[in-house]
Amino acid sequence: MTDPTIADVDALVGPATPHFAYQLRARVRELVRDLDEGHAVRRYAEEKMELLDRLGYASSKAEEGGREPRSRPGWDELPSSAPLSERVTPQ
Repeated sequence: MTDPTIADVDALVGPATPHFAYQLRARVRELVRDLDEGHAVRRYAEEKMELLDRLGYASSKAEEGGREPRSRPGWDELPSSAPLSERVTPQ
């Protein structure tokens, strides 16, 4: 098998949603596990694994737009209103 590429990593990470972030992170980790720590693709994959970890605590991958207001009807049923850019610590 040929070495994985940045495009291979992007193919896994691109369609990620919060619901599947940790499953995809595990696949990315497996994809690059045999690469040297200094390999450019492995370093790139590690950055993407961190993004997937943050996404796992978020409710959206969207970089734009604001948070949902707490006054919104149904707020109590929302699991999280945190965007990807702000890590939420599970309670």
